[in-house]
Amino acid sequence: MASKRDYYEVLGVPRSATSDEVKKAYRRLARTHHPDVNRHDKAAEEKFKEINEAYEILSDPQKRGVYDRFGHSGPSGGFGQADFDYGRGFGFGDIFDVFFGSGGFNTGEAARERPISQRGTDLRADVELTLEEVATGAEKTVRLSRMETCESCTGSGAAPGSQPETCSTCHGAGQVRRQQTGFFGTSITVGVCPRCHGEGRVIQNPCKECGGDGRVRSTAKIEVKVPAGVDSDNRVRLSGEGDAGIRGGPTGDLYVFPHVRQHPIFERRGNDIWCELSVSFAQASLGATVEASTLDGKEKLHLAEGTQSGEVYRLRDRGIPSVNGHGKGSLNVAIKVETPTKLSGEERKLLQQFADMRGENLDAEPEKSFFEKVKDAFSGR
Repeated sequence: MASKRDYYEVLGVPRSATSDEVKKAYRRLARTHHPDVNRHDKAAEEKFKEINEAYEILSDPQKRGVYDRFGHSGPSGGFGQADFDYGRGFGFGDIFDVFFGSGGFNTGEAARERPISQRGTDLRADVELTLEEVATGAEKTVRLSRMETCESCTGSGAAPGSQPETCSTCHGAGQVRRQQTGFFGTSITVGVCPRCHGEGRVIQNPCKECGGDGRVRSTAKIEVKVPAGVDSDNRVRLSGEGDAGIRGGPTGDLYVFPHVRQHPIFERRGNDIWCELSVSFAQASLGATVEASTLDGKEKLHLAEGTQSGEVYRLRDRGIPSVNGHGKGSLNVAIKVETPTKLSGEERKLLQQFADMRGENLDAEPEKSFFEKVKDAFSGR
């Protein structure tokens, strides 16, 4: 009888290899030599058995310790006696894991312990704000329709006095495995359990209030504190105010989107606000104290002598506060000098005197065109 190869040599790892390195080496070799990949190849089948034998020993800390001390003979010659059968000792789940990675298929207790609850859906609500409310912050009442935990069954979906039962088809796994034999051999498929639809349990006696869903639709009224400084592209998150979770899952969140109404006087640009202030020719020329509008009401603004139309007066910290609480914008007042219309006779006389004093010729003829000048030259003018 041929002597057995060293298990470390079979897996191609050093004796100092960690358990993760042993597992990685096993996966790599098992993919290459698995009988389903090498059909009708007797040598590959024997190689796969040898790999499984080595992995069963080296993956178990206790067996590995005995093997390191005594070799294949073990303390009583027990190693290497079994005829390994495609992963006997670690089950179908380990073989499935070789090809698809961990978590591809659960069996036994691990499958029955998987969570079947689901998080509730996030919801959206919209609120309308004035620019004044944006500047100070506001409290708004939001009414919305949402799913809430059924009080009758406390979210289980089962009628009071009963409980959901473990699915008898998948035994709580939520998945079923089907094996089919065809011309090219045997194939195994894994799918959602048709009886429990993947939940792993069934409700024989559903709650009459919620119909077995564990939730009922209700209208809720929620008070929302909108912080100062928000804009239409911001959102306010209210944790746990969305739809209730399924089967005891966590509640979703509510996202509130503010919409700022257009203001009749002010225009917002970031955290600054802008407005236009009309003043008379005399006020702009001589300087004056006028009233400017702010978000808090009227405020006195001192115009300098000779203020020009389009000139901007900036009032610091009279704009919109930062939504993050750092600083505040400014109020920018753009001056518009108005030209008087429908002058009285006395007003026209005074303006004419003003123009004469400044040497302004109000009756100056417009400059003649080139052709008019040529015509005058020929006529001797």
